Amino acid sequence: MHAAVIPAADVPPIYRDHPAPAEPHGDELVVEVLAAALHHLTRSKANGSHYSSNGVFPLVPGVDGVVRDKEGNLRYVVLDDTALGTFAERTLIDPRRSVILPDGIDPVQIAAAMNPAMSSWIALRRRVDFHAGQRVLILGATGNAGRMAVQIAKLFGAAKVIAAGRDATRLKALTALGADETITFDQIGHAADVDVVIDYVWGDVSADAMIPMLTARADRTAPLTWIQIGSVAGPTAPIPSAALRSARLQIVGSGIGSVPARDILAELPELASAVAAGTIDVRARAVPLAQVAQAWTAQTDDRIVFVP
Repeated sequence: MHAAVIPAADVPPIYRDHPAPAEPHGDELVVEVLAAALHHLTRSKANGSHYSSNGVFPLVPGVDGVVRDKEGNLRYVVLDDTALGTFAERTLIDPRRSVILPDGIDPVQIAAAMNPAMSSWIALRRRVDFHAGQRVLILGATGNAGRMAVQIAKLFGAAKVIAAGRDATRLKALTALGADETITFDQIGHAADVDVVIDYVWGDVSADAMIPMLTARADRTAPLTWIQIGSVAGPTAPIPSAALRSARLQIVGSGIGSVPARDILAELPELASAVAAGTIDVRARAVPLAQVAQAWTAQTDDRIVFVP
């Protein structure tokens, strides 16, 4: 079969012949891959920079995707640590880490949406006690996951969603997706009285935002939950000690390891149904897997989805 293969760390993937999956053991299934998206997680696991990377090479990347099993069922699957990912014509899955998809779905749309949408969906459902009527600030709202977080927060009943980013022009487009207000990072004080922050940025940007936000709050004893999800501005943030003492701030993370796999899997059917129904707007671009080397570092607002 053909697959995208990364021979060593920091080497782009090569489209080439690769051994087909070995005969499955136990409950494992060999499946046909229909669509697999290129995520930030995929790249960072492949180059070893993600905390969950295992450093095993050669590696077929791809952490999730839409597959077809031997009975003809379409499944969305999340893979465990493996050297045989979804950037291949076939792969090996544990069906317990998959959900059967409804008839008539678009594999490319599902593959594009599930990973980025899952970040805010799981955070609001499983990491914090979020309830309808709360106010949400999204840092890094112009990215793929941030755009979906705007929609998901509204879907879950947020009374107000504030979208924050660097590019004012790109921010304006988020009002059509449900953002009640858009601000740039230097206007962060205007979002002081939110209940939840969904943070895809971290680094100095988040650290610098905390004190202006906290000092501008009408009631500093009102709880503020800061959910750290992404780190596009840097893996570390120099949080001022005053931020933790001067207000009722709680910082939590949401990602691999912080939520049990069974809890994540329990959320996937409803999320897949929301994507299939068009409730969540998805930007996707299908690309032949044979073009993986060219697409690996492409800069685009659309989620690249490889189709073997």
